[in-house]
Amino acid sequence: MFKRPKSLASERKKEFFSQGATRSILKNDMRNFHSLSQLVLSAGPLKSTPAIKHAKTSHFEIEILDAQTRKQICIVDKVMQTSTIHDVKQKFHKACPKWYPSRVGLQLECGGPFLKDYITIQSVAASSIVTLYFTDLGQQVSWTTVFLAEYTGPLLIYLLFYLRIPYIYDMKESSRRLRHPVVHLACFCHCIHYIRYLLEILFVHKVSEGHTPLKNLIKGCAFYWGFTSWIAYYINHPRYTPPSFGNRQVIISAINFLICEAGNHFINVVLAHPNHTGTNACFPTPNCNPFTWMFFLVSCPNYTYEIGSWISFTVMTQTLPVGIFTLLMSIQMSLWAQKKHKIYLKKFNSYMYRKSAMIPFIL
Repeated sequence: MFKRPKSLASERKKEFFSQGATRSILKNDMRNFHSLSQLVLSAGPLKSTPAIKHAKTSHFEIEILDAQTRKQICIVDKVMQTSTIHDVKQKFHKACPKWYPSRVGLQLECGGPFLKDYITIQSVAASSIVTLYFTDLGQQVSWTTVFLAEYTGPLLIYLLFYLRIPYIYDMKESSRRLRHPVVHLACFCHCIHYIRYLLEILFVHKVSEGHTPLKNLIKGCAFYWGFTSWIAYYINHPRYTPPSFGNRQVIISAINFLICEAGNHFINVVLAHPNHTGTNACFPTPNCNPFTWMFFLVSCPNYTYEIGSWISFTVMTQTLPVGIFTLLMSIQMSLWAQKKHKIYLKKFNSYMYRKSAMIPFIL
């Protein structure tokens, strides 16, 4: 008899069992995936690995090199983060006593600008070791000394010529010729001008505590003292001739001179106010004093009044040396005024609408 082939029933059973096993495996995989997803969701969002924070440098080491030879002069260690360039200069002075802080110039790179005393080390440091280049600025003097020397000299020099001390003029001619009243008035106005300067330096202006090279003092004194000698020699000369239009010219010019001197003083008082100095200064505003109303027209009215004083003095005395001095001072002050005006435009643009630098509607 022939053998019967495997029945279809047995094959179906095998297929059924294989399909059941596959389904059970799929169900188990789904259960595992579901449990895994529940575990992930319950754990919350993934947290990023915290970045490794490098410890901040608490102290710096300052290496000071000579700007010309690039040789090391000294090393200033244990410098705090909040220390300034001025503090570094003080420590450098202790290490090298022959260079006091005012004549020490420090640069980040050779040929670069000198670092200001108020700059902190942390703001210029790229690492814990900072290299600075030293330059000897030479003999230094304070700004207060410069201003006092520049303005005390003209006051005394003019009085020497006014008193007509011997060996300046011919004594016989001096005693024979009487002085015109404008000579006495000119001496009074000149003294008032420089006495105001000196008093404002001592009691009004906040002069910078910085220093300047000695050569600047010499140049300033040579300019002011030299011109004062020239001006005083002509005005106090026995052969001096009075102005062409007589007393009317003298009186009007003298009144205008005194008005400009008063205006200059009141403007300097306003500028010396704490609100108008420092890094957080605001633009000066006019007050009830009519002399301060010049702020409506110009940004530097102190220069306006200063030039007005010298123009009045030129007209009052009608001498060439005063005219040349006034011209030079006008040129210099116009440059200063334009420089300040540009700074004001950047800081206080809304306040500078239609304002000039020094001369209303012109400059």
